[in-house]
Amino acid sequence: MIVKQYLMFILYSLCASVFKVAGTKSKARGILGQIPITQNVTVVEGAIANMTCRVDYNDNTSLQWSNPAQQTLFFGDKKALRDHRIELVRASSQELTIRINDVSLSDEGLYTCSLFTMPVRTTKAFLTVLGEHVHFGEVSIGVPGRPEITGFTKPAMEGDVVTLTCTTSGSKPAATIRWFRNDKEVQGTKEVNATGKSFTVRSSLQFQVDKRDDGVAYTCSVEHVSLSKPYMTTEVLEVHYAPHLEIAHSLIIPQEGQYFKLECVSIGNPIPEPVEWSKDGGELPDIERMIVEGRELTITMLNKTDNGTYRCEASNHLGSSSAEYILFVYAKDFPGPTTDPNALGQHGPDHALIGGVVAVVVFITLCLIIVLGRYLARHKGTYLTHEAKGAEDAPDADTAIINAEGNHVHAEEKKEYFI
Repeated sequence: MIVKQYLMFILYSLCASVFKVAGTKSKARGILGQIPITQNVTVVEGAIANMTCRVDYNDNTSLQWSNPAQQTLFFGDKKALRDHRIELVRASSQELTIRINDVSLSDEGLYTCSLFTMPVRTTKAFLTVLGEHVHFGEVSIGVPGRPEITGFTKPAMEGDVVTLTCTTSGSKPAATIRWFRNDKEVQGTKEVNATGKSFTVRSSLQFQVDKRDDGVAYTCSVEHVSLSKPYMTTEVLEVHYAPHLEIAHSLIIPQEGQYFKLECVSIGNPIPEPVEWSKDGGELPDIERMIVEGRELTITMLNKTDNGTYRCEASNHLGSSSAEYILFVYAKDFPGPTTDPNALGQHGPDHALIGGVVAVVVFITLCLIIVLGRYLARHKGTYLTHEAKGAEDAPDADTAIINAEGNHVHAEEKKEYFI
């Protein structure tokens, strides 16, 4: 009995020891899992720095990042410092990652990640910001300066030859320059010059401008090993060009009694103005019904007297332009033509219709030629088959002639027909 109780006591002691050790290990694992983990970060001035803090175990407590001045940047997903360069990348119970854009030398220092347990646990990460000329191992890196576009004086005139030059200095190795016309890449000529221990890189574009270049954006992009994203600068072209006018009308079939509007549509830079309206080479005859408002001419209550050629004119300092519209007013109950007479003059005849008509005419002509040929072949004519027979049997020339004349008498009996 005593032995049995002794064995039970030993077994109970062993079990208690096992549970105690397991509890201690679990507690130690929980404590270790709640220590924040960070890494030091090194970036070049002007680049982007990502600061990440992680924990393996978290009992719903918050993570926080603070800058070297111990100012709170983010507490969980809540932004605390009003700095537009600092953004939240990821926030969860086990991770807090923030991004610092356009890093400057003043951002360098010791950043602190805190886990608000009892007590608060903290870990630090050092942000190193490299200046304009830095060293990675034995390689010297020169960060390129911001690009600048020169050579364009606003505004350019249509037909001018423009040269755009993009320059960046201080890079080592030499930076790469790319040009874009709006979103499409274009090729420029590159020039690289050594200036001390770094390089100055230039790239130029030369082209003749026209009205299609007005408002076009030319972007210079500088790429370098030290940059996380390219440096860019943009020049928007302003091109002046002579005007071009067209007349738009509100009705295809203008009829008596209708309200009718003409608009002088113009393109040009500067905008061509003022717009002058005329009819048949003279002033508008009925100013009470013909109302001019800016670029529009409105005719109220159309009638036959409004028929004629209407003209609008406008100019800028580079030239002038005009456009005409022929107005024909139809009777009120007349269905009118199916096409606009002005549209025919602007767009030309229907070439497909003309081609079809020509093809039909040629086909009919060929058929007539074939039929006529077959008819002539069937009725080619007659000839005498025995004309020479009398001549062969005649003793002399006089007899041959007499026999030949006699043969003609019976010519109808000697005809042969070919089919």
